Amino acid sequence: MRYEEWEPIYHEICDYFSFDPLEDDKAAHILSNLTNQDATQKLRTLINNQVVTVCGNAPTLENEINKISGIIIAADAASGVLIKNDITPDVIVTDLDGIDDYAVELNKNGTILVVHAHGDNISRINSWVLKFEGPLVLTTQGKPFGNVYNFGGFTDGDRAVFLAHAMQARKVNLVGFCLDDQDVTPMKKGKLLWARRLLKKLGYEC
Repeated sequence: MRYEEWEPIYHEICDYFSFDPLEDDKAAHILSNLTNQDATQKLRTLINNQVVTVCGNAPTLENEINKISGIIIAADAASGVLIKNDITPDVIVTDLDGIDDYAVELNKNGTILVVHAHGDNISRINSWVLKFEGPLVLTTQGKPFGNVYNFGGFTDGDRAVFLAHAMQARKVNLVGFCLDDQDVTPMKKGKLLWARRLLKKLGYEC
């Protein structure tokens, strides 16, 4: 999704959650200043014309492990579930709140980390980014610049799906997505609502 298409959606999201776009921009610049990494070409080569499975972090993921095939993109904490099941993700899309030290080792061994900046994760950006020695792609939900991209999407899960489409995957399968979970906080419920809306724009009914 081009930023011109995404921008009005982004402003709707900011209004809905009372997010400050200036804080998102600040976080993106902090991220960019910490590393000049840009593994987007590596990411495109990996995904282009391939079958991709995007793994969300819903409780159903454990029961859907056998549905995973092709290139594996894990949304944040879903990567931990995969590791426990002896599955190594090719890509982890994360705002750094659901990963652990295993992500440093995976990245060192070639797993591409798509690290997302937003106004609420500046401290995690400062804590984590310099630990990573492998390929990184940097993203923002605001206006892209330099080595910071915006492929569309809001939560880790739907951003992973937008990413797969942006890299021109041949087919994208979703596992571990449960967007009608009612046993969540109001903030999480709002995020699931937006994830559903955004995925619908790509033709998914979750």
